[in-house]
Amino acid sequence: MFVTPAHAQSAGGGDAFFSFLPLILIFLIMYFLLIRPQQRKLKEHKAMVEAIKRGDEVLTQGGIIGKVRKVKDDGELEVEIAANVAVRIPRHTIAQVLKRTEPANG
Repeated sequence: MFVTPAHAQSAGGGDAFFSFLPLILIFLIMYFLLIRPQQRKLKEHKAMVEAIKRGDEVLTQGGIIGKVRKVKDDGELEVEIAANVAVRIPRHTIAQVLKRTEPANG
């Protein structure tokens, strides 16, 4: 009938972990379903952009398809979008490399 205060307080200690367990599980699910795949996709895009070279056919995020004429060191590309029409675009705006140029044999 009489419960000491120490005994009553120790009974609630186990419930604190189980009350945080759903939050921990939600974070883990979010990490594996959203955060981790997005980081992997970002890493692959960065590697693709770093590998762009002269002659590659690229698609920009704006939907323009062109051929890389010049790769500049300051993060820009010069892309030819029509005959004698070239535009300068930042590297990070490349959405996809459509055709890669093959190195010359010999």
